[in-house]
Amino acid sequence: MQKGNILIVDDNKSILSTLEILLSPEFQVVTTLTNPNQILSELRKKDYNLVILDMNFSAGINTGNEGIYWLGRIKESNPELSVVMITAYGDIDLAVKALKAGASDFILKPWDNNKLIATIKLAIQLNLSKEEVRHLREREKELKKEITPDQKVIIGSSTQWTGVINMVKKVARTDANVLITGENGTGKELIAQEIHRLSHRADEILVSVDMGSLSETLFESELFGHMKGAFTDARETRQGKFEIAHKGTLFLDEIGNLSFHLQAKLLAAIENRHISRIGSNQVIPTDIRLICATNKNIEEMVNSGLFREDLLYRINTIHIELPALRERGRDIELLAEFFLKKYMSKYGKPNLKINQQAIERLQNYPWPGNIRELQHTIEKAVILCDSDIIKADDLYLRQLSHFTNNQSFATLQEMEEKMIQQALEKNNGNFTAAAEQLGITRQTLYNRIKKTEK
Repeated sequence: MQKGNILIVDDNKSILSTLEILLSPEFQVVTTLTNPNQILSELRKKDYNLVILDMNFSAGINTGNEGIYWLGRIKESNPELSVVMITAYGDIDLAVKALKAGASDFILKPWDNNKLIATIKLAIQLNLSKEEVRHLREREKELKKEITPDQKVIIGSSTQWTGVINMVKKVARTDANVLITGENGTGKELIAQEIHRLSHRADEILVSVDMGSLSETLFESELFGHMKGAFTDARETRQGKFEIAHKGTLFLDEIGNLSFHLQAKLLAAIENRHISRIGSNQVIPTDIRLICATNKNIEEMVNSGLFREDLLYRINTIHIELPALRERGRDIELLAEFFLKKYMSKYGKPNLKINQQAIERLQNYPWPGNIRELQHTIEKAVILCDSDIIKADDLYLRQLSHFTNNQSFATLQEMEEKMIQQALEKNNGNFTAAAEQLGITRQTLYNRIKKTEK
């Protein structure tokens, strides 16, 4: 028995009986109707793969207009549903008219049983194929939503931050490559997401790659993909991030950590607008919007011979510099209130408030970890606060309380070294726990430690 539910509509009961006897052994469900006015209600009751529809229902009328009318109503209700028209021999013009109106095929009376069954099987297969394509498209949309990071709320009204957002709105409408710079925790990934959201590629995928966590041996496989058997551990063919991001946006975070010789391979992919998987000579075109980010001074790296000047020109069509949190004035209070509401809800403390002394302490703190550090500070305060008022002493900023916004920030590296040391000591040398406390990835923590050892 073939998969398929069939609805037959004809005012001739003998034709209905004949078709029902012929088709019932072949298909799962065969339903018959003599009145076309019942078609739409029947289609709402059950999922059908095919409607076999007569061209004429009123006695003495052979124009076929009734069949064309009901064909249109069926297609309005379910565009993917296959409809095969029944027409008398000699009414080929009517059959052609039906095909133009959306019918899948037609059956001529009298019919050959084998040809009729073959026609019905093809029409059902057409419906199943259309349904499969529709499900795949819906699944593709869901996957894109799952893979693309959830859009986070952008908070801030300071002059510095407003200037950034205005730049983002102008740039997003283009396909220009963007370089976002700024200290750790200033929101570089958030800005990349906003550029993608406002672009004409917003319905496509945003693929993020942490370049700082990529080893040199995995770089090409991760970005360009590989074929099965291309190297020892290549057990299956795999797409790279360039290929996955096709038609969408590719965000390369911490691009300043990319070694000099790998920069040349990245440059070639950007310039050529195509890639080849490891183990394959096939050229795969790539249409991406490229956004890069780094906390390093790329121009200084170019002058020092650590970063290719030609690559900088390629990724730096538009440069967006994010201000440090300490430079954003009242935004500190706005962000603190935002995170407070978030964690009040999460931890079931609906009546919490931050007093003025705590706000002043937040505003006078240098925030070497920027927004990420502020978020973790507020979360800890919400968890540990024993009353409905978060006071200055509940903020746990004692380690850096002797720094103020009036001091030179040439000592930020010393502060960073001290914070890493304290985090490692507090977590008994556990790198994962220390990295989580500091609000950075484990790989970034390794990179920071290597940097301090040089």
